[in-house]
Parts: sequence; structure tokens; C-alpha cells
Amino acid sequence: MPIGSSKILIIDDEDRIRSGLSAVLLQAGYEIACAATGRDAMTLLSENDFGLALLDINLPDVSGQQVLDFIRRREIDTFVIMVSGESTFEQATAALRRGAADFIAKPYDPQKLLDTISSVLKKRQRKKEYLKIQERLQGSEELHRFIVDNSPDLIFMLDEQGYFSFLNERSRQLLGCQGEDFLGRHFSEIVLNQDIEKVSQSFRSLNRGGHQATRSMELRLRPRNGGDVRHVEVWAISVEMNSLGVYATQRDPGRPMAGIYGVARDISDRKQSEELRRYHLYHDQLTNLPNRALFSDRLQIALGQARRKNQQLAVMFLDIDRFKMINDLLGHLAGDELLQKVAQRLKDSLREGDTLARISGDEFTLLAPDIDGIDAAGIICRKIQSVFDQPFQILGQTVRVTFSIGYAVYPHHGQTREMLLRNADLAMYQIKGKGRNGYCCFTEEMNKTNSYHFDIENSLHRAIENNELRLFYQPQLDLSTHRVVGVEALLRWKHPVRGLLYPEEFIPVAEQTKLICTLGNWVLEQACRDAVRLAEAGYSDLKMAINVSAQQLELGHFDRDFLDILGKFPLDPTRLEIEITESSLMQDMDKSMRILTTLATHDVRIAVDDFGTGYSSLSYLQTLPIHTLKIDRSFVMNIAPGGEGQNTIITAILAIAKGLDLNFIAEGVENSIQEAYLREAGCLQVQGFHYSQPIGFNKLLAFLGQWTPQRNSVNSKLSPIPDYYSSKS
Repeated sequence: MPIGSSKILIIDDEDRIRSGLSAVLLQAGYEIACAATGRDAMTLLSENDFGLALLDINLPDVSGQQVLDFIRRREIDTFVIMVSGESTFEQATAALRRGAADFIAKPYDPQKLLDTISSVLKKRQRKKEYLKIQERLQGSEELHRFIVDNSPDLIFMLDEQGYFSFLNERSRQLLGCQGEDFLGRHFSEIVLNQDIEKVSQSFRSLNRGGHQATRSMELRLRPRNGGDVRHVEVWAISVEMNSLGVYATQRDPGRPMAGIYGVARDISDRKQSEELRRYHLYHDQLTNLPNRALFSDRLQIALGQARRKNQQLAVMFLDIDRFKMINDLLGHLAGDELLQKVAQRLKDSLREGDTLARISGDEFTLLAPDIDGIDAAGIICRKIQSVFDQPFQILGQTVRVTFSIGYAVYPHHGQTREMLLRNADLAMYQIKGKGRNGYCCFTEEMNKTNSYHFDIENSLHRAIENNELRLFYQPQLDLSTHRVVGVEALLRWKHPVRGLLYPEEFIPVAEQTKLICTLGNWVLEQACRDAVRLAEAGYSDLKMAINVSAQQLELGHFDRDFLDILGKFPLDPTRLEIEITESSLMQDMDKSMRILTTLATHDVRIAVDDFGTGYSSLSYLQTLPIHTLKIDRSFVMNIAPGGEGQNTIITAILAIAKGLDLNFIAEGVENSIQEAYLREAGCLQVQGFHYSQPIGFNKLLAFLGQWTPQRNSVNSKLSPIPDYYSSKS
């Protein structure tokens, strides 16, 4: 049934919309009035009492925003839900700032509309009731009793033996009974058995305590009505009877207490939130499977059990073949849906004691404990392959999924967690090298065939000491002035035998061997050093962008390391901008918030790299101290003449950046068509091969010296730099 004033004013210039809304709301029991213009609406609002107005933004005479201003100016007691068929981020923000209670886009789902209307009317009713209550309570001699009985906390008193002498009305919701029902009963009747001794110790401590002895604790209560156990936080203070016969908190330490006054706050929701937070800390948010951390813990436990019981277990790496191609063809939303369906089908095919985890975009790991040997692990692999004979239907497309599976078995292929994971990974890459869609057991021969990987790993330890690392720089330009406004630092490795190596050839190894943080600190220090050299060469206004990996953030002290290195150089922190991918930010939001806030307070700028490719909620843009969005090159690559429909994602992201007052950079610009579209769309900062490939520091100085803003080109004497690709460090 409608709550409070159920009279609703529909303001829309389309007859079809008004009649459709009227039918839905009349059937729901609401009283309806309609207005086709803004002026008619203002007249009706002035002469009638409407609980709610459904207001279209676009009206023929005056705008919906003006009607909203009229309501606020006249202090009309009508809540407003804005309705628009062309909703934008700016429109929604403007409506809510002007006092709208909610914002709904056309076309709308009738049930969602009714739920929104009901919610807004409830808010209005609660507001009216609150105001009435405040009026009634002013000057009331029962004010203090009212506050106690209506406190959100349980207020109680115990006598010196621990029996209840008072409970307020909160006991009804928290304990499932009236306070009077507990008078004369002992506290142990509602405290969970496991917590009774804790309460008894605090009781004895309060009795021994001196002046204003107080205690606080967390404990669990058992509702009398059989409801869920409630977690409460209790504050208690010992009291005694004074000469007037009332309780007083100031008591003589030498005299026993007359009782305890206490307040118990229900923290069940907080405990549930903490449990949910812990769950998300150890589970993949897309598939709800265990993540890498939880898988690692379970594997360590399973290994301990296998050693004690002389059992065998298998560790498997499962990689979806050609998932990137599926993702690129169907889009990221379709890719997410496919991952969810794949995870569910995998989970349904396994034993109850097996652990399936998602550890990266398209890669899963499987722990199969207590198996009968290597052949049994092969049987599991064949079963997994067979359950994927049936294709998936995604967005009307038939999608077939195959896996490359590598596995290692304890104790045959390793005694430790790290060795088993490493060997299973090697086996998986062996299958990928043979054409995918198969499974393979680890063998010692794989160590020989993967000598390249080990050579890179071993050489990487010496790369910094031997001065083999190099930074290359790709210029960033402002399209409005055609001037270079910044450079992005990109890591390369000048290997003594293999030549110049790009990040994709050694960064994965660095991440596996935990060397990425050492490399990251080297990059930061060298970038700061080169930024000082640029300033000495007359380019003190250039911004230096530096990439940061997820592992650097995971350490928890990245901000301290960053500021320590920065302190070594005479460098303005505002010239530094760290680039972090969306997925890195979302791995641990609390840690990201703490680290980035510290850096931002020291004037270091923060950029979100590869924006638009993550799985996260956009709410982090308002939560974290973000300064810049860098749209992923995949969106820029798809810009084509006459392809406005395909380019709308860039326009949408630009609107978000402008609405949040964020800087915006498009990377991967390779031709004049892409540049022209970005300039027209309002994107003024770009980088890409159209202007310059990543180049060494000396060639960067030459580029800056010969760049001619007026002609938007480099002097023809500056030859192109071949074979330097813009892979991220």
C-alpha cells in the first residue's frame, strides 16, 4: 500500500508517457495528476499537496531543472524524481545537486520505478514523522525516558549479583522480548556459553575497581525468540547507591558496588561486513572463486596433511585458450560472462574437497588432494576437457572453450608449494607451445627446454648491478598548443647476449621472482634523475609519468619508498605522475587508498592507466585521489572515419573525466584520423607513434629541441627510431 501522501504529479510533454505512467501508478493505488508543461506543473504544485513529482528534464516551455528550482525556492514540500530519456552523468549530477531525491533513465522497468517511488515516499514520510516527533518532545517532562527507551543501544542495569534490574525498549529488537521479562533474571541466560566466563571476569574486575571502574568488551547474545546470535559491544561501569537513594558512578573503592550500568551496541552488521570484507580479500570478485592468496594457503595445508598421511596430491594450471581473442571480438562484458560460466562449469565437475581458484584474467589453478597417483591426475584433466565439449551461448554467439592444462603431482614433481606451482606452470606452457587444447604432466626435461626462462631469471638478478637497464621516454602532447607537456618512462633491458628486451619478455619473470619492486625502485630513481636533467636543459615544466605494478602496491610501504627516493632529488613532486592500472587499484582498496592518499598529500599526481578495461566499479574515481585517466589504446585503435557509434565509449569516458574534473590522456595515437577525432571529442592530451616512438634520453632531448609546435612535426633531420615499442614497464 502507498505510504504517506500518495498523490503524485506526472510532468511530461508526451501523452503516451503520461498515460502509461498513470496506468501503472493508479493500479498501485496512487492518486495521480498530470501536467504537460513546466508552467502547468508550477501552477499545480502551488495549489496542491503532492507527495511526489515525476519530472521530465526536457519540457517544451521551461526545463525540468527550472521546475526543480521553483520547488526549492518556494519551499514546496514535494519530493522529486527526475526522469530523462537522454541521461548523462552531468544531468544526473545537476539534478541531485538541485534537490532531486532520485534520477531514473528512460525507458524504465515498471517494478523498478514503483520501488523507487515507494522508497522516496518512505523517506518523505520519515522526514515528516521526525519533525512531528521533535515538536512533541520539545519541553516534554518524559524526554529523558523517551531517549532511553528509544536508544538504538541496549541500556541495562545489573545488581551486585549480576541480575537485571532494568532494560530499555531496545531489548525487544535485540533479545526478542520485553525488558520486563528479564527483570530478576541473570545475565548468563542471554550470553552465549562461550562468552560467559569473559563476562564473569569483567564483573569481578568491576567489583574490585576503584573510582569509576569501567570495562568494554565484545560478546555474543542469544535472543529469547530463537533468532540469530547477535554480536554486541558492551561498555559497563560500576555504580553504588548515594545518600539520595539513586545510583551514582562516584563510589568509594573500599565499598562494594551496588550494581553495574551498561550500554550494549549491536555490531552484528559490522561483524557481517568484516566477514564479507575478509571473503573478498580471499576470493575473486567476478567468479567468487578463491583467489591466489587463498589457494596458496589451502595448498600449504594440503601439503602438510599429505606428508603426515603419506598421500599424493595434484596441482594444475588451467589457461583458457585464445581468451583474449574472444574478449576482443565480443567485448569485456561478454568476456566476464564467459568467465563466470566457465568457473561454474569447472566447479560443478570437481570433487567437494578440491579447490578451484582464479588467479588472473583467464587462468585458473586446481588443487586435487588425496589422489591415487599421476594417472589419476590425468583422468581429472580428461574429465575437465570433456565437460567443455558443449559450447556456451554468449550474446547470441556460440563460443567454444578449450584449455591448456599443466599439472604436477606431490611428491613426484616437487616437495614444496612453490616448486609444485612452478612445475605445473611449466607444464601448462609446454602445452601452449604445442598448439594448446590439451594437458601435460611435468617432466624433468621441461627444465631443459625452458632454459630461456631460467636464463632471464638468473640474468635479471645481475641486470641492475651491471647497469643493463635503460629508460626510454614517449612524449605526451597537448593538441590545443601542439606542445610536449610530459613524457612516460618505459623500461627496457639491454641484455648482454640477447640484445634489447622489452617488458613483456622479462617483467612476468620479475613478478614471479619478486624482483619487480627492485626494478620499480630503479625506474623511479632513474626517472627522477632524468627529470632533473630535463629541468637543467630548460624543460622544467615537463611532467614525468612512471608506471607502478600491483606487487609494488601490495608491499604496503610503496609510499614510503617512493617519498624516500624522491627526497634525494631537487625535484618538484607535482612533476611526477604515477600510473596504476584499474586491476591493481582494486586488489586491495583500503591499501590503495592509504598509499595513494599519502602520495597525493605530498603533491604527487595519480593516473589510472588502461582505463576502461577493468572489472571495477566507477565509484573508486570519487573515493581515490585520482588526477588523470588514461584511456586504453584498444579504444583509440578502433577509431575510424564515420564510426561514431563505435567511438561512443571514448566520448562517455571523456564525459566522466570532465564531470569529475580529471585530466584525460589518450595513448596509442597512430594516425591523423585518430588525432582529429580526439581533438573534436575534447581530448587534448595524447601520446603515440603518430608523434614519437619511445626513445632514449639523448634522443628525447633532440626531439624536444627539434619539435616544431606550429607545424606539428619534428624537423626532418631527426630520423625515426626503429623497433622501440611502447610496452609498459
